[in-house]
Amino acid sequence: MSGETSAAVTAAQTLFRVALGGVLVAHGSQKLFGWFGGGGVEGTAKGMHAMGFRPATQNAVLAGLGEAGSGAALALGLGTPLAGAGAATTMGVAASTHVPNGFFASDGGLEYPAVLGLAAAAFAIGGAGPVSLDHLTGHVLDRPWLRVAAVVAVPILVGVTVYRRRRALAEQKAPQQQAAQTAQATDAGEGFGVA
Repeated sequence: MSGETSAAVTAAQTLFRVALGGVLVAHGSQKLFGWFGGGGVEGTAKGMHAMGFRPATQNAVLAGLGEAGSGAALALGLGTPLAGAGAATTMGVAASTHVPNGFFASDGGLEYPAVLGLAAAAFAIGGAGPVSLDHLTGHVLDRPWLRVAAVVAVPILVGVTVYRRRRALAEQKAPQQQAAQTAQATDAGEGFGVA
């Protein structure tokens, strides 16, 4: 690869990494601090509870840190495997909540969080590049084994979180379904003169 091409690749990689990190910081700041029109921890926790994430406040803080913390680390190129994995996990869980709406973001689908998560995972795998704190510090927080661990951890963490959410939603729905069935049985019994 020529020096000119190498410089262009480095510039593109750095630009994309910093932009991705900035987007994630902004989204996480909405959840943590209420900046940029966000709900802060309290508002985010209400939304998390409605979506089935329990405990809601803990999940709101984790989502905010997964976005803002991982985004800041990605932008700086520091601990890139862990930062990429943190963002990919958070975005993977976010994408799972959009699945019922299909793929396209215009319909509320999973497109946007999925792309952010995949981009973060790409940096977890490929590293931050030469214009980064990882490079400056001799890759102390960017070892090959960390990259492997990050890639293995993402689907496991997403799967566990999605499972816990679905279980909480099922537990929440069970008493409502039981009450509806009881009401139907009572109504059916009254129709036949049974008291």
